[in-house]
Amino acid sequence: MHSATQSVSPESLNGLGPEERLRALGIELPPAPKPVGAYAATVITGNLLMTSGQLPWIAGDLKFKGKIGRELNIEQGYQAFRLSALNAIAQLRAALGSLDRVARIVRLEGTLGCAPGFTDQPLVLDGASDIVNQVFGPRGLHSRMVYSNNEMPLDCATLVVLYAEVAAGDVAPRDSAIRDSAPRNGAPRFSQVIRS
Repeated sequence: MHSATQSVSPESLNGLGPEERLRALGIELPPAPKPVGAYAATVITGNLLMTSGQLPWIAGDLKFKGKIGRELNIEQGYQAFRLSALNAIAQLRAALGSLDRVARIVRLEGTLGCAPGFTDQPLVLDGASDIVNQVFGPRGLHSRMVYSNNEMPLDCATLVVLYAEVAAGDVAPRDSAIRDSAPRNGAPRFSQVIRS
């Protein structure tokens, strides 16, 4: 599997924070997607920041649709998870203002739509894990869980949720993150940001 990042030696990234690592890797995050329903894009409770499920969007265009193992092959599944994870990282930045405020990535959860008999879930989910580890370095080493669905929202191929620990004493969410939690359809907000 591979990811479309600049060829950079791991040693050259030692000591760099996530924002500097992004620049060194030549990665530009996509815009943080707005919620598609009545939920918040991110929620902070205590010093834990959680994203909602992030699909493989770029500027409102769903780039990977269909089932992995049928319409999509393993490499496409890997890239779909990578893009979903980049959107989740973009949500972390939108909530905190800077990825340098992330103390560590605690957990990554990935859900994929796959064909019956498909059993290479760990391989494709590495698309998300690899990019998280590249961007966050030692802070990115995470626990994870993978789920398989026979049907996915909007026929997306993948969905990623990140749980991040925010640096101690640095947990107040940005106002810009709170505004993104308002659902598009005008329904009452079911989830709200919790300040400690």
